[in-house]
Amino acid sequence: MTEPSAKPATASTVPSADTAPLSDAVQQALAVSLRGCDELLPQPDWVKKLQRAEATGQPLRIKLGLDPTAPDIHIGHTVVLNKMRQLQDLGHTVIFLIGDFTSMIGDPSGRNATRPPLTREQIEANAQTYYKQASLVLDPSKTEIRYNSEWSDPLGTRGLIQLSAKYTLARMLERDDFTKRFKANTPISLHELLYPLMQGYDSVALKSDLELGGTDQKFNLLVGRALQQEFGQEPQCILTMPLLEGLDGVEKMSKSKHNYIGITEEPNTMFAKVLSISDVQMWKWFTLLSFRPEGEIAALKAEVEGGRNPKDAKVMLAREITSRFHGAAAAEAAVEDFHRRAAGGVPDEIPEVALVGAPLAVGALLKQAGLAPSTSEALRLVEQGGVRIDGGVVSDKGLKLAAGVYVVQVGKRKFARVTLTA
Repeated sequence: MTEPSAKPATASTVPSADTAPLSDAVQQALAVSLRGCDELLPQPDWVKKLQRAEATGQPLRIKLGLDPTAPDIHIGHTVVLNKMRQLQDLGHTVIFLIGDFTSMIGDPSGRNATRPPLTREQIEANAQTYYKQASLVLDPSKTEIRYNSEWSDPLGTRGLIQLSAKYTLARMLERDDFTKRFKANTPISLHELLYPLMQGYDSVALKSDLELGGTDQKFNLLVGRALQQEFGQEPQCILTMPLLEGLDGVEKMSKSKHNYIGITEEPNTMFAKVLSISDVQMWKWFTLLSFRPEGEIAALKAEVEGGRNPKDAKVMLAREITSRFHGAAAAEAAVEDFHRRAAGGVPDEIPEVALVGAPLAVGALLKQAGLAPSTSEALRLVEQGGVRIDGGVVSDKGLKLAAGVYVVQVGKRKFARVTLTA
């Protein structure tokens, strides 16, 4: 079995990290690496790699793999993308790896059941949008984009068997999710055992110096280190980033849990969603999503603890995130929209809805106008004082509206101009 072709790695003898003092540049790179991270393993090896890069002028190869299991990226994904951008800005080579091959297996990380593999058509459709969205964070001119089918498809059956011989079943079953499923007699399909192996083989193919991932990817990243050693390569270091809790402040951000912010969402919606997070959660988001210096964030936190309104800090965070994905002008417009709504004003542009059936009950009107998912939910919103018509709070669940034009507001962000006819 031959090693797949990739850009050659450069090795050079440099002073030992244990004996040589760290230069300012290496100290800065280490600080950037450690900001917000959960683990950097092994840190002494990473220091040596940074020293080598400084001595030789050869940038390090930093890998992030994402399987295109859904067409959209949310800001939870950008936690690792932000770290990639920070390391990219230090001059290192960033490899954005699209797992078009591994997506057909399905990542079992954190799963208590077999993940259904995607079809080739689903993968290709999702992959088309992935890099375009990631480029809103990464610098496209300094990013190497790769697909792991480049080396995984040519591997073939013989190569896969030879690769499998380099890792034991006992080590594979040390994985926490596999162990739990095995003890619970929950089925584990053989193809799932191939996923960490193939992700690790990506590191061999790319000769990566550092691989990034969420904390749930630690086992897979370590497999990459082990396989690189099997192939006679210098093993990569691994850097894991915390998983970002979503808008509920509890569960990991996920589209399936409806607690996410998509990076292509409308700027006003993105801005408002960031403002909806808790004051406590805000500081973790600052660390993981903001590019502000840590000292500046610490000073801002001290001001809030000293009495400054935490909403001021949250507006800063929301403006920065919205500006990153939509530009400064759109972010400022979102700020103005927020202040207008907070003052009870109506946005300049709201949906126009035409309904028939006057007189129409308020619950039915909200449902038909798309402002509530059901009549019962609409009535619950009325009961809670969350519905306004022409600026006045609706308190009567039995209200019926005659023919006319109404500005209807639900909560702080949902508006519609409803034209109701008989």
